[in-house]
Amino acid sequence: MATIYPFRALRYNPSFVRLEDVVTQPYDKISPAMQQAYYQRSPYNLVRIILGLPELFDDENNNVYTRAARDFQAWRESGIMAAEYEPALFAYAQRYTVPGSSDVRERRGFIALGQLEDYGRGIVFRHEQTLAKPKSDRLNLLRATRAHFGQIFMLYSDPAHTAERVLFTDSSLPDAMVTDDYGVEHRIWKIDDAPTINLIASSMQDKKLIIADGHHRYETALAYSREHAPAGSTPRPHGVYQEPEYPEAAVMMTFVNMESEGMTILPTHRVVFGLHGFDEERFLVGAREFFTVEKLEQRDPSQLMKLLAKAGVEATAFVAVMRNSTFLLVAREDTVNAALASQPARQRQLDIVRLHSLVLERLLGISPEAIRDQKNLRYLREAAEAIEQVSSGEADVAFLTNPVSLPELRDVAFAGEVMPQKSTDFYPKLLSGLTVYALE
Repeated sequence: MATIYPFRALRYNPSFVRLEDVVTQPYDKISPAMQQAYYQRSPYNLVRIILGLPELFDDENNNVYTRAARDFQAWRESGIMAAEYEPALFAYAQRYTVPGSSDVRERRGFIALGQLEDYGRGIVFRHEQTLAKPKSDRLNLLRATRAHFGQIFMLYSDPAHTAERVLFTDSSLPDAMVTDDYGVEHRIWKIDDAPTINLIASSMQDKKLIIADGHHRYETALAYSREHAPAGSTPRPHGVYQEPEYPEAAVMMTFVNMESEGMTILPTHRVVFGLHGFDEERFLVGAREFFTVEKLEQRDPSQLMKLLAKAGVEATAFVAVMRNSTFLLVAREDTVNAALASQPARQRQLDIVRLHSLVLERLLGISPEAIRDQKNLRYLREAAEAIEQVSSGEADVAFLTNPVSLPELRDVAFAGEVMPQKSTDFYPKLLSGLTVYALE
């Protein structure tokens, strides 16, 4: 049921820039330090468009969005970015070492346009809640630039591995290759012959899609598509088409087969700060109602994560890191299930739902609204950074977690349910700037 299209991608011109100087991580993964570093690498680094720095006298006529539109137009006119002559798909491979291990993997997929679909049509499924502020920001950028600079990360299921068998059959050199800030090697190959494109498009027609990364950008693109839909138009029937019904009806996506090797989901740890009168002992007394609580003598991040992974095989488990002590919390299944009886069965079993509902909301008293607004909560990939924030007094308590599994994500998404925001961290991220989809 998924409809995909080749497109005339805009790409950085290697005659003018080095790719490693201009591509970036997705906008929501760019820290202030990375933003500054990207600015210094090149006057044509994509950060100037997707996450520009504000200036002192910004107003409605001169701001991050107007400057993004100005720079994008200038780069096109000067040839810094140039369009492909023919519509194409792009095979995309990422070779990486799993963080915290020596395990080397390669994730393979392909870049194409995907038709935007309302969730209610049962074709595209989300798995996380979204926030209003990021969507407003992305919509302002899209309206100003009329272009998509990063791909939505889409999962689909194909045990036959159709796309991989077609797209990764030879040892030809890639059209572009770059190593990112985390040592991940990204390679893309342009696929512009019609028979291959039609074969891939046909193979995707019976597929359902799950958004792995890019919920905010997908919903932004969907809202923008509705703004520009021709009067009286109805959703296009599924089939193999050369281009979208109108430019805004599609968005750039990277499609990855859930059955393929190379998939990695990392945990996203929760760091709680700014609580009034947080008391370690009072917290532990409350926690014992739902968890067995074991004091740990060590605080080494890698050892804690190994211990947590082992404990998590049989039950929900967290490591609670506080200023003066560290504890392993393992769920008391009967008590936890009874406390969450009003939640759907799938949700009740998820570690991250149990953490949010029982620990953050019930035991610590953080409201769902405060969680959505990140008033008392930070999300961190690195356990060491989470522990350091508690040790330094910057935070009250950190909860180290195991990652959500791919089957859990799939089942929740296809059931039409959502998990708390920042429930998954797919690694590595898709680079922004490898291809650009300009709407005009």
